[in-house]
Amino acid sequence: MSLPDPSSLPESSEPAAAAADAQPASGAPADVAHPRAIRSFVRRAGRVTTGQAKAYEQWGDQFLVPYVPEALNLPATFGREAPTVLEIGFGMGEATAHIAGVMPETNFLCCEVHEPGVGALLKRIGEQGLTNIRICAHDAVEVLDNMLPHGSLNGIHIFFPDPWHKKRHHKRRLIQPPLVRKLAEHLVPGGYIHCATDWQPYAEQMLEVLQGEILLGNSSPHAHGYADKPHYRPLTKFENRGLRLGHGVWDLVFVRKPLD
Repeated sequence: MSLPDPSSLPESSEPAAAAADAQPASGAPADVAHPRAIRSFVRRAGRVTTGQAKAYEQWGDQFLVPYVPEALNLPATFGREAPTVLEIGFGMGEATAHIAGVMPETNFLCCEVHEPGVGALLKRIGEQGLTNIRICAHDAVEVLDNMLPHGSLNGIHIFFPDPWHKKRHHKRRLIQPPLVRKLAEHLVPGGYIHCATDWQPYAEQMLEVLQGEILLGNSSPHAHGYADKPHYRPLTKFENRGLRLGHGVWDLVFVRKPLD
């Protein structure tokens, strides 16, 4: 699978689940009271490096899953029967590759539309010999709607989504009640949603939205409602830098309740 020369590539995309210092995309409406549809990403500019382009060539056919609006056969896609976790917006794939390495018994279907990020994760897959990751370079909401049946996922990871700091942009945040209901419906009973953010106001909104979903229960043993960082999620370079500066990080882990 080939890409154009990196220097000739047009503007690419970066997911809504991006680094917390990301800024709103240029050209987007400034005030959106009710977006027409949920999207898991916003448009960004980006360039694919030579190494990332080589990774597309070498590993794309094996690890990229094309978006097709029909149910995905997960065992056939991964070549085995195993619990499946969906990751929405993996950025450059550092945490994704680490988690796949420490959880080899789990399959990871990862959605990301930012071409350099996809190339970077493909490069990590090849270098680390990972076999339990598949990438769908498409909007995760459409993947959920059209490729994944209800009750097909054992977990969902959303790490450091764009916090949209300005109040008038809060409606653009990914973690909103309609999406959380959609995510919950795709989990098996006992399956989990794990969100993480380093922006406290967004953490507070996430907690409110997740607690408001009747299909989910909070796994946190703490009165404040936030979870201890699960062992599998690594501290990224970005996160370590923030912690040194005194910034907090909040993890939230909610579990799908048993069916009635």
